Amino acid sequence: MSKRKIGYLGLSANIINTIVGAGIFTLPALIAFGLGAASIFAYLFCGVLITLVMLCFAEVGSKITDSGGVYAYIHNSFGPYLGFLTAVLFIISAIAADAAVTNAITEILSSIFPFFKPKTIKIIFSFVVFFGLGYLNIIGIKESIRFVKIITIIKLIPLFLLILLSWKNINIDYLTIETVPDFSQIGKMALLLFFAFQGAESALSISGEIKKPKKNIPKAIFISILGILILYILIQTIAQGILGNDLPNFTNNPLSQVALKIAGPLGYTVLTMGAAMSMLGYLSSESLGIPRVIQKAAKDNIIPIKKLTDIHQKYKTPYISVLVYSSLTFLLSLVNSFQKLAILSSATILLVYLGVSLAVLKLRKNKEQEFSEFKVPGGVVIPIISSIIIITLLCSLTRKELVCLFTVVGILSLLYYLKKR
Repeated sequence: MSKRKIGYLGLSANIINTIVGAGIFTLPALIAFGLGAASIFAYLFCGVLITLVMLCFAEVGSKITDSGGVYAYIHNSFGPYLGFLTAVLFIISAIAADAAVTNAITEILSSIFPFFKPKTIKIIFSFVVFFGLGYLNIIGIKESIRFVKIITIIKLIPLFLLILLSWKNINIDYLTIETVPDFSQIGKMALLLFFAFQGAESALSISGEIKKPKKNIPKAIFISILGILILYILIQTIAQGILGNDLPNFTNNPLSQVALKIAGPLGYTVLTMGAAMSMLGYLSSESLGIPRVIQKAAKDNIIPIKKLTDIHQKYKTPYISVLVYSSLTFLLSLVNSFQKLAILSSATILLVYLGVSLAVLKLRKNKEQEFSEFKVPGGVVIPIISSIIIITLLCSLTRKELVCLFTVVGILSLLYYLKKR
């Protein structure tokens, strides 16, 4: 058994580092387009939901300590069929998110380097990013982790500088909420915004090494989610307060437009490059972890392609899974729409989160609570509320998006039963 060495501050930092990535650099303009000054309601909605979901993750993770993360949680709670759906949906969500981020990088870079505007250049850039990171992962995990650390160091600096320098320039009139949007509008925007709150499930995978988990896990979740929510609301506030009704016009690079207003061309360039580096850092972490999820799924026969389990003779890395991940993400990036890919990622991961919330209820029926396990306070209230909110949010999808989502689930179900036979 692993030694418990990580305190609540260490876990909080890990959650913040995992969640704060690409979405917040692009989403403020898209959310303002739908809600204007009332965008704060979407942020509060997502903040409440992710807190409830992470508490459910913490309880299930303290009971099920097998490798495999969220796949293991669902598989052990509901059996192999839902475990299969979870594993594949999780991979689909990750690949869609990474493809969306690549498109966001090219859009942001094109705002200062017109060279990136042609579609052909964007395709070449995506190819270089995914197969370049894939190469780093194949030649060794040390090289990949070193690259992740370098990127992470400079990840949050542009955001904190932007907040500090912008605060005194806010126009309060731009923040006036003239009309409160109805719940359907908030839900639709929250579904898109939730893309910026994803990823904490990976950070909680180290829960087996947390000191005093019953006390420190909920404390870390509260601190990290509250910190992220405050950071996101501050960013949305300064963007709205400085750009006002013009904010929705800068969907590619809204925060750099704020920097342009307060610090001129230099500020614009620095924040743009910082945003691109932050997104690249997110992709470097994803390209390190997701191929290993694919390899694990193949090893457990969730994905019945044994070739995916192959290890490179020289570098000892899952090179086939890395190549498959790089290829699929590159192909999906050709969709060339950040918003569509972000909604696809959010919808699929919400189905996974729903499974974890329901797993809390199932596991409480199956066995007694052990002293070393973490238990969500309030009995069954939190997992039930979490499940209801997720279902409500999924109902915000358009009919076409719902049909697409359930078609994917239907195809996966058919594949599962064919594989089983």
